[in-house]
Amino acid sequence: MRHSSWFLAGLVGLALVPRDAAAESVRAIYDVYAAGMTVLQMEADFELTPAGYRVETRMRTQGVAAAFVSGEQVSRAAGAWGRGTVLPSTYRSEGVWRGRDRLVVLAWSGGNPVVEAMVPPNDEEREAVPVEARRGTIDALSAMALLSRTVAGSGTCEGRAPVYDGRRRSDFAISTQGRELIRPWRSAWHGEALRCSFEGRLVAGFMRDQPRERAAAPQTGTAWIAAPFPGAPPIPVRIEVSSRWFGTATAVLLRAEASTVVQTRQ
Repeated sequence: MRHSSWFLAGLVGLALVPRDAAAESVRAIYDVYAAGMTVLQMEADFELTPAGYRVETRMRTQGVAAAFVSGEQVSRAAGAWGRGTVLPSTYRSEGVWRGRDRLVVLAWSGGNPVVEAMVPPNDEEREAVPVEARRGTIDALSAMALLSRTVAGSGTCEGRAPVYDGRRRSDFAISTQGRELIRPWRSAWHGEALRCSFEGRLVAGFMRDQPRERAAAPQTGTAWIAAPFPGAPPIPVRIEVSSRWFGTATAVLLRAEASTVVQTRQ
């Protein structure tokens, strides 16, 4: 469940900033359902400027999922826009999973990530990610910002990104599937949205106690992107992703509103 949660949190970080737009701050609230039950609650804050971005996501397991894998996590990323790319500066993810504190802090030097803090040590659980595999990588939230900038410029969601979160190295790809009407369901957002398919594939940083073939299998899903209210930048309004614990997990946007500046504490 933790890998799917990380994947979802990264996708929720997909905030689409129009080129040369004024600064915007948006707060979005999501519920994540699986097997007919709420398994996660998520909140995301986006601060978007012409020069760069700050994104913060917060999530907590709920209901039966908390009985299997109790946890909560806060992730923050900040960086600047480059020419056709994104330039992350800091990434921090902290929380508690199964009663154990977890922390990763990354900074970038010369375009490459440097691990500044990690709890617990990575070698307790995972194989090390080789230094050469880390070069030129970006964190998951910055990857979403990069892909979303592509959407803002082209109206499509085509893109790829090499992602490193301090423990795992993954390849991420997204492609356009057209536009689709999301129909009313409970209290979730509904309306027309851009439909995008995505795939994440773990290439290094495998769990020591998990079969490699299973861990390396691609994780696929679909994201629907739209402006949740007039004047807002497009953000994910619905996400479906495969989960090894509960089958398909579906994140739905409950509400979004203009917010104060994201307080990114690095």
